[in-house]
Amino acid sequence: MSNTIDLIPGNTLITDSPLEGRILAIKMARLIIKATQPDDQIRDKLRDIYARDAGMLISIGHTVAIEFATIAAANNYWKK
Repeated sequence: MSNTIDLIPGNTLITDSPLEGRILAIKMARLIIKATQPDDQIRDKLRDIYARDAGMLISIGHTVAIEFATIAAANNYWKK
């Protein structure tokens, strides 16, 4: 990978709330796609393909869920 991508924005998984954790999970999932396919033009061409494929959309949701589970664990499930 020639360009450095900040795969953990702000270098922390700690968030103030579950909502912020969910937003971070979505951001991290998007960064995974960018790191895997760094070419903007190719990603733009592929977007139409996966936007119409239910299986691929479910896979994206699964990726976000895994990221969110990791963030929730890092935040001790927001227990105070």
